[in-house]
Amino acid sequence: MKIAVIGDGGWGTANALLLCGYGHEVTLWGAFPEYIEEMRRTRRNDKFLKGVALPDALALESDRAKAVEGAEIVVLAPPSKYFASVMEGFKGLVTDRQLVVSLTKGLCERTNKRMTVLAKEILGIRSVVALAGPTHAEEVGRGIPTTIVAACEDIEKAKTVQRVWSGPKFRVYTSDDPAGVEIGGAVKNVIAIAVGCSDGMGFGDNTRAALITRGLAEMKRFVLAYGGRPETLSGLAGIGDLIVTCTSVHSRNHAVGERLGRGERIGDILGSMQMVAEGVWNSKVVHEIARGLGVDMPICDLVYALCYEGYDAHKAVDAMMGRELKSE
Repeated sequence: MKIAVIGDGGWGTANALLLCGYGHEVTLWGAFPEYIEEMRRTRRNDKFLKGVALPDALALESDRAKAVEGAEIVVLAPPSKYFASVMEGFKGLVTDRQLVVSLTKGLCERTNKRMTVLAKEILGIRSVVALAGPTHAEEVGRGIPTTIVAACEDIEKAKTVQRVWSGPKFRVYTSDDPAGVEIGGAVKNVIAIAVGCSDGMGFGDNTRAALITRGLAEMKRFVLAYGGRPETLSGLAGIGDLIVTCTSVHSRNHAVGERLGRGERIGDILGSMQMVAEGVWNSKVVHEIARGLGVDMPICDLVYALCYEGYDAHKAVDAMMGRELKSE
């Protein structure tokens, strides 16, 4: 098949490599022509997926129309912060004649909408498949086995993604609950910052396990209020992605939290990072949505306070442990 991947970040590149390895005709689009030219010359994407060679069969393109021309599948992979503006650039170029798949984990800062909803509205298409799970680009790009879930209201489209993406090292399950899958993929990044903060403060396994467990409870409350199914979060896009993001050395969100826990300022942390940490942006969106829906999200609220209000991490611990006692 002919497949276009929009977004040359780590996860977009890892998916392009995966699909190219299956023998598909894949084009990877990036927004900056000079960097695309550098990748063509070096056959590397060391800015976003260091140390992984790009095969000659993988086409690299900065022209939007050329990137998606003739594509049967279009894969959307920009960071959530820039997702809407990138979609605006592809309006009229991506249509319902193509199967559209979103890899982006997060919620729109401006509209509070999920990425598949945003893509449908901007591109004027009927459906988008969400693909999420415990899948760090650094491992997928090197062929390390994992599993993931493809979610869409149109289950046949999710099944098509399942067939196209599945291979010896990459197994895909299906779901008809894109809201649950996408919310899981967004909120777990916020919880990972809290876990990283705990680790940065020198706390141990007990604290980490407690934060992951109570973080999952927050995710389920949020999903239920948002219109998804809480049981979805017992799967790959919920607890699976939550565990890997909270514990992996590859997790940028955990790394941000760890530095916050050591006393660094959020502006200095973000200014020193080459790649994005979606949880920082999404802590604000999750905080606003939860407040509007009346959902109790104490861990996420404190992450928002750490990232946007300069709240002290040690005070956050006191605030969490001093909350009113209640049943689980």
